[in-house]
Amino acid sequence: MNTKTGISTSAIAKLAMMTAVSVVLLLIVRIPFPPAPFLVYDPADVPIYITAFAFGPAAGLAVTFVVCFLQAFVLGGDGLYGFLMHFVATGIVTVIIGTMYRREKTKKRAVISLAVGVVVTTIVMCIMNLLVTPAYMGAPVSAVAAMIPTVIIPFNLLKAGLNSILTFLLYKRISVFLHNTGSR
Repeated sequence: MNTKTGISTSAIAKLAMMTAVSVVLLLIVRIPFPPAPFLVYDPADVPIYITAFAFGPAAGLAVTFVVCFLQAFVLGGDGLYGFLMHFVATGIVTVIIGTMYRREKTKKRAVISLAVGVVVTTIVMCIMNLLVTPAYMGAPVSAVAAMIPTVIIPFNLLKAGLNSILTFLLYKRISVFLHNTGSR
């Protein structure tokens, strides 16, 4: 364990691995959202959510930051706009599930935290789209507002919801590896 940071080398390696898995998923699974093909579903948030469950909200947020940065600025994403929107959307769920699950590690608490994360991120992304999209895309606020019920809400519910379901189904299987200290 590093005495300065309190983070073990093993934990850092596991966070790096979860970041890598997230980036790989981001690159290989990309499904355009039919009503608005510029919005794309990817399961890259699943390893991030799993990280938040396993290591807490700070670790999940750190992985979120790195993945969003790589997507936006290295992998040809949408630059600052894409980074901001992805970081906020994923970061909200990550903080909520990491915080709520840490208090009580039960299946019921996991389901509740994921559901709360999906609802809150959907609400916040409606607001973010009204505030940020017009500034970065030059779209009138009225045009963005018109997209909220038909595009923004369904997309955020779908993306965060699907990723939450996948996280719930995979977490316990993967947590065995993540919590294994490797010592004999």
